[in-house]
Amino acid sequence: MSSATIKKQAISGTAWTILGYGTSQSLRLGSNLILTRLLVPELFGLMALVSVFLMGLNLFSDVGIYPSIIQNKRGEDPVFLNTAWTVQVIRGFALWIGCLLIAFPVAQFYEEPRLQLLLPIVGLNSIINGFNSTNLPILQRRMEIGKLIRFELGIQIISLIVMITWAWFSPSIWALVVGNLVSTTVEMIWSHRLLKNSVQSFAWDREVVKELTSFGKWIFISTAMTFLASEIDRLMLGKLFSLEMLSFYIIAFTFADIPRQIVSKLSFQVLYPVIVKYASLPRKVLKEKMMKPRWIMLLGQAIALTMLISFGDYLITILYDARYVQATWILPILALGLWPLMLSITSDKALLAIGSPNYAAWGNLWKFIYMAIALPLGFHFYGILGAVIVIAFNDLPFYGLISYGLCCEKLSTVRQDIEATLILMALLGAVLAIRYNIGLGLPIDAIL
Repeated sequence: MSSATIKKQAISGTAWTILGYGTSQSLRLGSNLILTRLLVPELFGLMALVSVFLMGLNLFSDVGIYPSIIQNKRGEDPVFLNTAWTVQVIRGFALWIGCLLIAFPVAQFYEEPRLQLLLPIVGLNSIINGFNSTNLPILQRRMEIGKLIRFELGIQIISLIVMITWAWFSPSIWALVVGNLVSTTVEMIWSHRLLKNSVQSFAWDREVVKELTSFGKWIFISTAMTFLASEIDRLMLGKLFSLEMLSFYIIAFTFADIPRQIVSKLSFQVLYPVIVKYASLPRKVLKEKMMKPRWIMLLGQAIALTMLISFGDYLITILYDARYVQATWILPILALGLWPLMLSITSDKALLAIGSPNYAAWGNLWKFIYMAIALPLGFHFYGILGAVIVIAFNDLPFYGLISYGLCCEKLSTVRQDIEATLILMALLGAVLAIRYNIGLGLPIDAIL
């Protein structure tokens, strides 16, 4: 494939990703505003706990099937695909058994009996997801992002319709549960119809399994560490905070997480497949191919974070009622702490593309250690504020390991990182100064 074709696909993929994400977030925000008025706040905190444990089980068993299909030279070989699909199905059943095993101890630990029933039921999603077609990573491998985006939006719309309809007639936790189950089922069925003449069947090729496990062992370690590092906040806050306070944190996190989601999607759906195609080139050439699109992404994120940090509190005040006012001061702190992650996830795919996912695994391990030590201490000495600050800057250890890995592989981005950070600080300082001087105060004025 020529460089011009790859560039054209990358531009098209970027446009589709941004359009799709914008539409997705609009739908998500609209439904969230409706659901927060139909359901009591504690239900969102309860569902957040369920989601954390399900995500944990998923990440602790992730062997990198999708990245393997995208990266492997045999990625469209029927034997390779069917063996990967078989492994995926087996994993889905194993995950559901895991849900059964943890349901009782989790309910006891959080003193929340509803978790004992919710975890196994919501966990059925794992079995259903296990039957998803390998058409999904194939489309990503081919960079047919438009078709993927349309697919994802269709699933989201169906899910939201079910949730809102159920909540309207029966405002309970089951509105969220059933909505998830329905969307997962539709996703599985629809995924098998995305490509013509695509039929999945059970297969077991030892060489393929060996290739999957060889590439996937570091993916497994990395994703397991990702869960521990990224979700330990909700695991611990679920015990430290009330469910109501946890729901305020979730609302703030939802908005603060928007920039990360945009960059993550662009990095994985567009940048990663592009880098994979250039991975065999000399490091100097590969770095040049990576740095220009990364710079554009960082500048865009610097502007987006500046606006979110400076005016995110007004966003929550306008969209939510007075019950959620405590989320206003949490949002700017979480948003500011996103910057080290922005620097990391715009470059770590290069390490994955050249077959070196071990640096991300070590980075997530150090992030987990940081959280395990600093979060309880922050809460003990400074309460909720201390906990939020610790969580906000939990990506610094991860950034350090990714930067080290890039230096070792002769793909260092440190100079570009410094330049982008200086631009962010200048923009943020200017906008906050203007806000303060015109009498609007600072975004953390409502701090506890």
